[in-house]
Amino acid sequence: LRKFAGNVDIDRIYNGKDRVSVMEGRLQLQENEITLLKSSLADALRRLRLHDQLIPLLKQQLIAANRIESNKIEYALPKGISLTEGSQAKLHRTQGLEEEDEEVEKDLSRTSSVEEPIHPTTIKSLQREDLQDPNGSTESLSSARQTPISGSPVPPKDLPPSPRSGPLSTILEGQNKPLCVIMYKYVSMVQSCHTCFFICHWLTGQSIKMFIRGRPITMYVPSNIQNYDDLRMEPPVEKLELDWVYGYRGRDCRANLYLLASGEAVYFIACVVVLYHINNRTQRHYSKHTDCVRCLTIHPDKVRVASGQTAGVDKDGKPLQPYVHIWDSSTLITLQQIGLGTFERGVGSVAFSFADSGAFLCVIDDSNEHMLSVWDCAKGTKHAEVKSTNEAVFTVEFNPNDSTNIITCGKSHVYFWTLSAGSLTKKQGIFGKYKKPKFIQCFVFSLTGDVLTGDSEGNILTWGKSPGDVKTLGKGAKETFQIMRQTRAHDGSVFTLCMLQGGALLSGGGKDRKIIRWSADLAPERECEVKDTYGEELLVGTTRNAILRGTFSDGFVAIVQGHVDEMWGLATHPSQDVFLTCGHDRLVCVWNTEEHKLDWCTTLEEYGLCADFCPNGAVVSVGLSTGRWLVLDLQTKDIVSDYTDGNEQLSVMRYSTDGSFLAVGSHDNFIYIYNVTESGRRYSRYGKCNGHSSFITHLDWSKDGKYIMSNSGDYEILYWDIAGGCKLLRNRYESKDREWASYTCVLGFHVMGVWLEGSDGTDINALCRSHNERMVAVADDFCKVHLFQYPCPKPKAPNHSYEGHGSHVTNVRFTHCDSHVLSMGGKDTCILQWRVKRGGTGDSGGDRLHSSSSTSTNKGERMFTEGEREGGSNVEREWLLDLWRSVCLAFKSKQV
Repeated sequence: LRKFAGNVDIDRIYNGKDRVSVMEGRLQLQENEITLLKSSLADALRRLRLHDQLIPLLKQQLIAANRIESNKIEYALPKGISLTEGSQAKLHRTQGLEEEDEEVEKDLSRTSSVEEPIHPTTIKSLQREDLQDPNGSTESLSSARQTPISGSPVPPKDLPPSPRSGPLSTILEGQNKPLCVIMYKYVSMVQSCHTCFFICHWLTGQSIKMFIRGRPITMYVPSNIQNYDDLRMEPPVEKLELDWVYGYRGRDCRANLYLLASGEAVYFIACVVVLYHINNRTQRHYSKHTDCVRCLTIHPDKVRVASGQTAGVDKDGKPLQPYVHIWDSSTLITLQQIGLGTFERGVGSVAFSFADSGAFLCVIDDSNEHMLSVWDCAKGTKHAEVKSTNEAVFTVEFNPNDSTNIITCGKSHVYFWTLSAGSLTKKQGIFGKYKKPKFIQCFVFSLTGDVLTGDSEGNILTWGKSPGDVKTLGKGAKETFQIMRQTRAHDGSVFTLCMLQGGALLSGGGKDRKIIRWSADLAPERECEVKDTYGEELLVGTTRNAILRGTFSDGFVAIVQGHVDEMWGLATHPSQDVFLTCGHDRLVCVWNTEEHKLDWCTTLEEYGLCADFCPNGAVVSVGLSTGRWLVLDLQTKDIVSDYTDGNEQLSVMRYSTDGSFLAVGSHDNFIYIYNVTESGRRYSRYGKCNGHSSFITHLDWSKDGKYIMSNSGDYEILYWDIAGGCKLLRNRYESKDREWASYTCVLGFHVMGVWLEGSDGTDINALCRSHNERMVAVADDFCKVHLFQYPCPKPKAPNHSYEGHGSHVTNVRFTHCDSHVLSMGGKDTCILQWRVKRGGTGDSGGDRLHSSSSTSTNKGERMFTEGEREGGSNVEREWLLDLWRSVCLAFKSKQV
């Protein structure tokens, strides 16, 4: 009973980690939903307050103008159609009840904002807003609002009144369409899905309204765009090509490192299988997998490779089918795709047969039963299949001398399988008088035909069909494989075994960090301890995601290194081929993009989430998870400054262009501004930007170093006057022509087109504009890197899309000369370096903003799709539906 209870506890611990990670994900989703609910509630309250002010004034103004407006509406209708008195009243009640400007909503929501009374003259100005149809005629719908609240743009008073200033007087001008059809068109336009766009034409310019999860985001069109609708969106002439992969997946995978006859080490990380030539220090990449690679094996010819992947999900959450690829390592051409639609969840282990020159491939999937299947490599057909076990399976191998003999091992088991006539039968290894370990981690075949296993107790067990230890075996155990010998090898688990050509054996331990060489009769010959630091660590893959190269006499040196936990912080040097990464493993790593190596690494007390280089390139600031931030000297690696702002995690660090200011964005909703002196080694608090209603996600400085643009978790875009005392610029219209030194904010007019249809606001984690202002690289939540032209202010902008990451892409940056793009995955701990392949010369980024024609033609209706039929503003929908019903009643009364 005690033994059974112990096994139950082990199962609970083993499965508990997955449950905890699932619960953490659910908790994060619930927190995001609560944030959105709060913002939606505040938005509804703001609307109610504003409409309480507008309705009395609108009634007074509209009643006075009732007779004049009625005549104008009658004049606009086709001959023989008139409006009833009740319909006229309904029409007049709707004028001016448009959705209020987002900035007005924000001002009303703040207790510190200044409110001014709404005068009747304001309502008159509402009647002068024109919305043009695709045929060139103007249709006044009052789709944008103007109120004289502090900081809001107001149309100039000196403009002459339009002869068609009535609310509906121009709807039918130059058309013979029924009025109800036209109104139905506008009812459809205000409806929105998670993300949609709505064009508002102002007398003094243009603004574009974008909805994310029902929240309106207003962005103003720069003055140098004469006609927004004529802007042509094209993919950039530049393209990306995978140049280098940093990292190695060793923390949770076995049998993941092999040496090819070409002198290349083959291993995998994320969705890429890397072929690294050790002497030439070059990489090639097999990138035909669509999700994370989980296992790898080499054909007996040392040329062909088989790699299996996990299932994964698409962007809609639907599961994808896993498979195994057999490919040529010399040409990187896929030779065979095995098991598409057969495996569940993923492929855990693969192995080629040896006795018949690799005619068969054995695969174990990640389903509950861990199905074991044998495939004909030449035909790609299944030869046999059987349920393996409900316990975890770590590895599978063919007997090198007999292809009908297969062995699997894993949690509390080792099975010996026999393949005969298309079926598989198994015999379980019996431990007898020896203690049964919790896990059989690995095994190899000795030259004598015995099987050697390494287990979690630190022992090497020798298995054979010898009658040894028969007295300890139970009934019927004589036909099973038996333990012939137990050898104490390591303190802690034996993670790997490797048989050498002369019969000697190498074993690698986990806890004691030792590599031991054993003779053919398992006598220890030599041992070497692998240090836990990167500087001193045959080819050896470690659980710290490093690959070491060395000998017992000379020691080992790391040739591949990487992070071991989720990464978020990424910064590129302003003048050198250097970049910095930091993440949840508390490591801060500085890499060289030209030499493709790790320059240096240090471990912090807390994990880092963001970083930025000082413009002089001498120091770098790193923001941590506790509100603390450090400044590191790149030469000495010492901490030269240490500060703390609040007690919540920091999300962005950004120096101004001249290095005189540092902005620190926090999850406490504040942006802290510091004066920077002594070449970035001394900091003093300058001010604090207070105004966001959610945590800071991104920010950028203007080119003159006086202003900041920032985004927050509830999709706000705010502008700040830093030189004027960290003041919030309530009139965002004045910032539409401001030039920004960098562009990393995911919300803004110039990058509006990077958002895909149906985005929920968290689908884009980061973006970065190139220094030549021609491209925008985007990191999304679906494992992809995108390259757009800059600017891309129109929805559904075409782009180049690139795969390689196996997890959400957390950050992306251009190098100082725009020669490369760097992207980092979250859970896949992978850093991909992309080479920018230049295209034609083309126009400069700024020239792309200029439209080719000055004739205003409204093509806004093209921006709406079939999916944009939900959400939107309830206020707008109600008054437009009210207007539509009134028109229908007018037609009914006329027909009667």
